[in-house]
Amino acid sequence: MKKAIILLSGGLDSVVAMGFPQNEYKIEMALTFNYGQKAVENEIKAAANICEFYGVPHKVIELDWLRDISHTSLVSSKKDIPISNLGTVESAKAVWIPNRNGLFLNIAAAFADSFDYDYILYGGNKEEGETFPDNTEEFRGQISKVFETSTLNKPKVIAPLINYTKNDIVKIAQENNMPINLIWSCYNSGKYHCGVCESCCHLKNALKVNHIEARIKFEK
Repeated sequence: MKKAIILLSGGLDSVVAMGFPQNEYKIEMALTFNYGQKAVENEIKAAANICEFYGVPHKVIELDWLRDISHTSLVSSKKDIPISNLGTVESAKAVWIPNRNGLFLNIAAAFADSFDYDYILYGGNKEEGETFPDNTEEFRGQISKVFETSTLNKPKVIAPLINYTKNDIVKIAQENNMPINLIWSCYNSGKYHCGVCESCCHLKNALKVNHIEARIKFEK
């Protein structure tokens, strides 16, 4: 099997991308990024637990400078995470981090070039691709093409969920006994998912459609 590295935020999409049924590659490293996001401690803990579940080495990358140039509510202590307005340009802008997936994938490409990983995985999906341009098939294809000339080993970027909605993604997780109970998908920190941010609302809706609301506890 070929070797792969994955971007692992600890949320729904990345854990399902990690456990997605396939026989082509083996994930040998997971990267989680600290860029000052409000939920960073929860995300790192979730990612570490998920890596332990799958037996994959886990590395946290510190990006203090990205925090310094990010001004949206996802990192700013002066701005509250907005209550969800699903799928709008405004809701996307409220939590946008400059070139986040582009940066993360380029860092993963450096690891791939150094350790000879054939694939780089991330949790891009159809539903978030409607408002976040770095979750689209166009983005995935273009950045994968860039790595053909910016690296020696030419790793291919894979987004296993690129054609799936959140409802589909939860169904895949349920059918393959993935550890949904370990995830942290909320934009906020806390003991439980807030239940009102955009990420939580996507998750709640998908859990409800698949009749497994009890797998995740929400504040509201």
